[in-house]
Amino acid sequence: MALITYRIQEHDGGWAYRLDETWSETYPSHDSAAAAARHAAREQKVPDANACIEYQNASGEWVTERADGHDRPLTDVEG
Repeated sequence: MALITYRIQEHDGGWAYRLDETWSETYPSHDSAAAAARHAAREQKVPDANACIEYQNASGEWVTERADGHDRPLTDVEG
């Protein structure tokens, strides 16, 4: 099972959480950014229906695949 970690960091004049290279919106305080990251982490764990998804990969190609709605990652919040 995959583990994803949201990291709380100073960003753009405030605080934000980051997952890999993707930043959240900016929050006025560390506590508000941490609360938003914990909320996002909880949402990642919620199972959903199976679905076909389509996305563009790093090479610009479109990929279609089946997503198992019950294959949810483990989550963590740091910072």
